[in-house]
Amino acid sequence: MKLLYFVDEKNPYSTIKEVLKAHFNISERLLLKLKRNNKILLNNQITNINTNIKNNDLIQIFLDFEEDNSNILPTKMNLDIIYEDEAFIIINKPAGIPVHPSMEHYTDSLSNGLKYYYDLINLKKKIRPVNRLDRDTSGLVIFAKNEYIQECLIKQMNNNIFYKEYIALCEGNFTELDGIINKPIARKQDSIIERCISPNGDKAITEYKVLSYNKENNISVVQCILKTGRTHQIRVHMKSIGHPILGDTLYGNSSNIISRQALHAYKICFYHPLTKQSNEFIAPIPKDIEQLIL
Repeated sequence: MKLLYFVDEKNPYSTIKEVLKAHFNISERLLLKLKRNNKILLNNQITNINTNIKNNDLIQIFLDFEEDNSNILPTKMNLDIIYEDEAFIIINKPAGIPVHPSMEHYTDSLSNGLKYYYDLINLKKKIRPVNRLDRDTSGLVIFAKNEYIQECLIKQMNNNIFYKEYIALCEGNFTELDGIINKPIARKQDSIIERCISPNGDKAITEYKVLSYNKENNISVVQCILKTGRTHQIRVHMKSIGHPILGDTLYGNSSNIISRQALHAYKICFYHPLTKQSNEFIAPIPKDIEQLIL
């Protein structure tokens, strides 16, 4: 993959470095890697980034240099790939699979499956998840195929441009059918996993809308839109208003009708870092949640 910049009469920049930093917003860390790998060219020649530019110059930034990804073991998996191009790959993650390897899931995470796929297509790049889901949360996970794309998408998240919508089954019948939960979240004292509402926590905002109510099972189908991206945010926020997610044993109760927290990352929308066009992707509701939406 490469980035191109053609210098014309409207060009506001004086040097190649200004183009890289101001136009493409390339970080210092990535800039060093590009320089080290001789991936910055001016008119098809390797160049110094402090070189002055003139009308009709062509700047090329190649992002195809190889990276060591041997820290993740490849494991063959049936990946449900929603979309893929040269910039990123979007996978519909099933429940029960973590995104990252860990001591308990050293070879069976989604990253292990993606490493196997990268080996098949001979892509020697690090595994770079842009968003993260809990092990028992299903739905869309996007992986950037290089550092530049990852930086661009994370900036969209930080600027609240990256739209993330979830479908949750929550316990009980809501009296307020829509609202905004604005409660800071912090790590619970003496726990490395659990989070809680705390005035000393990080800002956390969730918009919600009740879509339907299943009277037989006393559960509500809730659309949740993340305005921030805190760990366990929806799970903690739903608990805080008295409607924990069905089957969430960490923040609520176990369930005899579903074997995991009933939370699904349903839709994401963002601007493609290369085309600048708006993109929307949807992961179908999994069967264990779908059968309870009545």
